[in-house]
Amino acid sequence: MGKMIELSRPDGQKCSGYLATPAAGDGAPGLVVVQEWWGLNDQIKSIADRYAEAGYRALAPDLYHGKLATTAEEAQKLMGGLDWGQAVTQDLRGALQHLAAKNARVGVTGYCMGGALTILACVQAPKPVAAVCFYGIPPAAAADPAKIKVPFLGHFALHDDWCNAKAVGALEKSLQAGGVRHTIHRYDAKHAFMNERRPDVYDAACAKTAWERTLAFWREHLG
Repeated sequence: MGKMIELSRPDGQKCSGYLATPAAGDGAPGLVVVQEWWGLNDQIKSIADRYAEAGYRALAPDLYHGKLATTAEEAQKLMGGLDWGQAVTQDLRGALQHLAAKNARVGVTGYCMGGALTILACVQAPKPVAAVCFYGIPPAAAADPAKIKVPFLGHFALHDDWCNAKAVGALEKSLQAGGVRHTIHRYDAKHAFMNERRPDVYDAACAKTAWERTLAFWREHLG
């Protein structure tokens, strides 16, 4: 359904990305889909395809610029080498602008590392219409969630050693302090429970519920 494209960043450089287009075509609302720490792999592309099937133009920019990880050690190295500022202000901003050129109703969503980048994008990039974050929180010094100005939906796992209960609670307090219109859902699952290609953590029931809640959120805010 989708294809690799080249898009322009604000600095004039190029970034590749996977674009999945729905039956409605280029006039449909858009979603920027932000990768996990593994990179722009087939699993992330399949999420973009699912969004296209649901009626959205889904664009997943390649933040690692061609590199992929297959082990946690490789993923940690790639994520550690990522310039998060460039990723947000150039690659994600470029993706948001690419979609907004055809329809200004554009949201942003991300998983794991991409969830953290989703929050950063809400604060540092051209404002999306709405945002959905899956089990990712950036360091407090990188972005203050209280500054988010758009509706925000968060999905988190109860059994997560990164986005643990304390971290999610702190995020929720920040959102409340900023008056952010938000909903936080917690699932009896492990980190990355949406990733069907990881049988060690995938939870079909929780994934189904989170997906249905997410689509309802996008229908409300993007159409």
